[in-house]
Amino acid sequence: MQRGSIDSAQAPLHGNSNQAYQGVPNNGYGSGWTGEKSTRAPSKKSKKWLWIILAIIAVCAIVGAVVGGVVGSRSSKNKAVSKSEAASAGGSSSSKGKSTSTKSSSGSNAAGGSTRSATGVNDGVILATATDANGNPLYPTTTGSAIIAKPTILSDKSVACQADPYSFTNTSSLAVRNEHPLLIAPSYKWDCLMTQIPNDVYLKSWNETIMSNATVYYNYAVTNYTEDGGLTGSGVLDPAREVQLRIKHWAYAYRMTNDTKWVERTWTELLTASGNGTAYFGPDGDNWNSVHFLDLAEFCAAFAIAYDWLYDAWTEERRTAIMWSIITLGLEYGNKVYTDPYGAAEDYSWWRLVNGNWNCVCNNGLAMGALAIANEDPTGLAASVLAAVTENANGNCVESVQTDGTWTETPNYWYFGTYSHAEMASSLLTATGSSQNLLTTNPATNLSALYHMYVTGQQGKFDYGDTGPNKYTATANALLFYGDQFDIPMYTLFQRDRGDVVEPMAMFWYNPETSGQFWDGLALDHHFDNPNDAWASMRSSWTDTQGTYVAMKAGNMTGHQTHGDVDGGDFVLDALGQRWAGELGNGNYLAEGYFTSEAQDAERWWYYRKATEGQNTILIDSQNQNVLAAPNTTFLTTGEAQDALVYKPDNSSTAVFSIDMTTYNNETEAGGAKRAIRFINGRRQVLIRDEITSTASLQWRMQTNATITMSNNNQTATLTLNDEILIASLRQPSNGAFFTQAAVAASTDHALASGSENENQPNPGVTVLTVACEAGTNTIEVLFNPQWPDFNANSYVDPPDVTIDNWTLTSHEISS
Repeated sequence: MQRGSIDSAQAPLHGNSNQAYQGVPNNGYGSGWTGEKSTRAPSKKSKKWLWIILAIIAVCAIVGAVVGGVVGSRSSKNKAVSKSEAASAGGSSSSKGKSTSTKSSSGSNAAGGSTRSATGVNDGVILATATDANGNPLYPTTTGSAIIAKPTILSDKSVACQADPYSFTNTSSLAVRNEHPLLIAPSYKWDCLMTQIPNDVYLKSWNETIMSNATVYYNYAVTNYTEDGGLTGSGVLDPAREVQLRIKHWAYAYRMTNDTKWVERTWTELLTASGNGTAYFGPDGDNWNSVHFLDLAEFCAAFAIAYDWLYDAWTEERRTAIMWSIITLGLEYGNKVYTDPYGAAEDYSWWRLVNGNWNCVCNNGLAMGALAIANEDPTGLAASVLAAVTENANGNCVESVQTDGTWTETPNYWYFGTYSHAEMASSLLTATGSSQNLLTTNPATNLSALYHMYVTGQQGKFDYGDTGPNKYTATANALLFYGDQFDIPMYTLFQRDRGDVVEPMAMFWYNPETSGQFWDGLALDHHFDNPNDAWASMRSSWTDTQGTYVAMKAGNMTGHQTHGDVDGGDFVLDALGQRWAGELGNGNYLAEGYFTSEAQDAERWWYYRKATEGQNTILIDSQNQNVLAAPNTTFLTTGEAQDALVYKPDNSSTAVFSIDMTTYNNETEAGGAKRAIRFINGRRQVLIRDEITSTASLQWRMQTNATITMSNNNQTATLTLNDEILIASLRQPSNGAFFTQAAVAASTDHALASGSENENQPNPGVTVLTVACEAGTNTIEVLFNPQWPDFNANSYVDPPDVTIDNWTLTSHEISS
């Protein structure tokens, strides 16, 4: 069939301009973020926290993970969660150190959907008995008959798949194998999966949940064209990702059952999403909204999966129509990005030059679309786009991972970037026999999974910077793919018990020959030392969600795709199942100047959530820090590695992170500034100290959801959160005092019009615990004492007064 054919049966699935508009008004939030809405309902006890939800909807189990920081919860859009989940998914709750696990009404557990033993042990494997509101697995308190072992790959023929039977004679070639399916899961993988599922508790439970979710999506109304932000407010990223989520599940369900009802439901969705349904779905010929290219890319990936995984189920007419939709609504625009970036594609081609999630997502959608139709495309466009995509992704997407593994944007944008990178590499691998160097060009690629592990605390991520749009399809399942491809089973084991694991790609990326415990031999602490984002992660346990977690960052504020904050010295603190010092997350993505620059005078830094005053750090002269600061950092650790499921560090166990903060100070006569944080008393207490010489007044600031009461001349602050208590003692200055402020902008340098989209967003329920000092040389030292249920007053130590330069691993030990 020639491209110019007007045969309606074989014409591209794209829209008609005379269709009636049936969308809903733009809600005022950009890049797909839905503002005060999320995909899950908040906990009654945790309504103060801002949770950006991973939208993997659970029917038989709670499979959604929650990430976030400070500020108000959002109402649920997820109609598939059970009532019990909806009541507690907004944040973890606890009662004196005991986590409240969440289970669905069917009795299925959160880690996968099938009923498991009460001990959490099945066939010698320690299974999570549930996940908490953050998607963290909750493990049993005993190991029973399970064998504790370091991560390893077994040789188990009962679950192993045969080698790829397709013969690739030249793996550097972009020639695409002449069969379907091509993407992620060739036929031999589907055949193998049928034999693996009955023999693996994870695959079995995931399969049950995926099939249940497919049924729920089947009964949903067809996705409509709901503008949700993006550039100039035109974006349809949420609809694109929802369409993709549905199609992945329906295509999976069809291949597992051969039931054509899944094919027909997919076709109905495709008709609408191509503009050929009864409802308006974007402007004719650009239905996928190329100006916000993420939308186009996600639609293209959805149509690619539909075309490829259901290839044999389509009639020739339908198959050809889907192919032309991929070409005319996706690949033609992608081709212009690479052949005419400063002409016809100037408005939407900028992403080809950036290192970050945009490059990964956009290239992945084009790659999957091109691979899916490569052998049927009569235009040659697929081959041309595929060549350009692989070259560009190797120069940009893969460089989003810095030398130490830190994602160049933020911990939450890591999800979009790595999931797309994994899909792209996996699709190339199965379709061409090679990942086309996407796994090897950047030697730090495999460290990206390690970054994700350590940036994950007991109560969510260390969520510095923007937290991004809804995660309908973006999960952390790249860890399953990386674990298998890089032969690092620890990554696989970390992810397989977590709340966002259950979705179709997990069935093909998970290697069931992986065995052991991810935490066995895993260090509690890690220093990420790339100067662009130097930071440290420290914890008391990998498996105790009630334990302590501290993370602090340095680095400069540029090179983050305008998703960062002015936040040198920023930290988070978890203990007792609560986040005591948290992050504010996204500002309004459509606010004036929000994404225009990372320069010192950028309008982005006008907004409280992005400015230094909105961070857990030192604010000098009410001014933002120097965005080009180049601080030196020092990290010390006693080096413990967890070796038991129920793990308790020795009293001497500690970790120390310190930052020379001097270059953050914008004063013309600035003095020195240092900040350090550490564990003491077996990681049960946390000490933070600042030493600053300044010609202007300053504030020590910590954003918290806790209710705060003062005592001891305001030198003791008692923080209460969800019935748990943390006591903060101001040790220095001796004449200093805590006080509290509302989490609102104090500066009047930039007028933000009330009621406009440029107005600072409210931060309900957030209080700033602060200490104020006059100009001069000041030391501020705060000791955090979580009120552990197994501690009495004599269990807490009063550490000595030690200057930061003299902090060592033993400098704060107390002789018995």
